[in-house]
Amino acid sequence: MLRIFLSLLLLAAAAQAQTPPSAADLAGYEGLHLAAQEGDAAAIRRLAAAGADPDARDRAGRTPAHVAAFASNDAALRALAEAGADMNALENRVYDVLTIAAVADDPELVSLALELGNRPDLVTSVYDGTALIAAAHLGHHEVVRRLIAGGAPLDHVNNLGWTALMEAVVLGDGGPDHTATVRALTEAGADTGITDYDGVTPLQHAEARGFADIAGLIRAAGH
Repeated sequence: MLRIFLSLLLLAAAAQAQTPPSAADLAGYEGLHLAAQEGDAAAIRRLAAAGADPDARDRAGRTPAHVAAFASNDAALRALAEAGADMNALENRVYDVLTIAAVADDPELVSLALELGNRPDLVTSVYDGTALIAAAHLGHHEVVRRLIAGGAPLDHVNNLGWTALMEAVVLGDGGPDHTATVRALTEAGADTGITDYDGVTPLQHAEARGFADIAGLIRAAGH
């Protein structure tokens, strides 16, 4: 249990690791970064045609695509992809467009990122996770469903020893959102028998936390 407690502290800190551009960043933006922030697809096309680098980095390693994702500017993201932007670029905190959209609980942006070539199996964050793990952690069940449909690996284990299912149980509140997340994962065939580093299964965690509905879903899945 000490391992879980320490992991919870680490993940609480990790939630602050994904940070959008600051006011100072925004004030200093120009070119494609500015156009991405403002959602100006026409300016993106014009600047790209004039030779602007679609993968230029700001001081935090964010490309214009990252900026567009943080601002939830779908048209800007599409224009950047059309200009040749790397949809799998990682910024300095090891996040990609897809994980940014997943954490923001933006299903439409998730679907767009997948359509534009963002890989659902990309390993992101300092915890070697995925967009699916990030979404499951937060109970973003519609995002989870779209990631599953897009081919996200169900049983990726991060460097804390947790799958998306494990995070939905251990880091969830047992409420409707996390229950719907567990339902989506188990219906898709997530392996409910993968334990944490202490040998504890998602079902055992659910039972210990009194998450009756989640425990029932896991039992029904066969473990």
